[in-house]
Amino acid sequence: MGIKAEKFDIRPVLTGDLKAISARISTNADEPAVVLIVDRATPEALDALGKSIEMLAHVFSQNMQKAGQETIDQIVSLFLPQVPVSSNLMREAQMLAKAKKAVLESGDWVTASDIAKLGEFTTNNPSSGPNKWKRHNRLFAIRHNGSDYFPVYGLDNDAAYRPLPAMREVINILATKKNSWGMAYWFASVSSLLGGKRPQDLLVTDPQRVIEAAMDEVAGITHG
Repeated sequence: MGIKAEKFDIRPVLTGDLKAISARISTNADEPAVVLIVDRATPEALDALGKSIEMLAHVFSQNMQKAGQETIDQIVSLFLPQVPVSSNLMREAQMLAKAKKAVLESGDWVTASDIAKLGEFTTNNPSSGPNKWKRHNRLFAIRHNGSDYFPVYGLDNDAAYRPLPAMREVINILATKKNSWGMAYWFASVSSLLGGKRPQDLLVTDPQRVIEAAMDEVAGITHG
């Protein structure tokens, strides 16, 4: 079904976190809006994206007002995929969503603030420790809803919740082929190389086997 030509106004695009944007919106809740959520963007990049979208929206609005129905349909087609999403892609998306859900519901993930409380950090910025560990590959984090979550299984509760020594080496190995979510799936998956156990279960008791399993995983990706 085609889209009919109509006139509508574009208000300035708002960028920032959802809470801040909600506070800045003074219109009625039932007024139409378009929301685009972006993961891991700097304020500068987010601002540039917002300005680009606003410019594109104004062009679209102007063309909607003056163009015929055929032209409107051509404009709309620019925003559509070239072909419908295949069932294989849908299955892959569903599997990925299921895997992420399992990771998030495992109870193995904590925020930097949680780690600071567990380790009783006394600095002015207690969250700086976990963030520094992430930068130096001593620990990794998954990103969800704008926040970083760290694996509690990568921390040594006998050493004031600092990263386990093996984590740096395992992360350095996996990082050559996997992003943080890929690492999360790997740590949580049973491995035949580890006797049917998960890598996260052996980080304390048999870290060398976990390191070897990580090397095998990367080698398998490279050759297979």
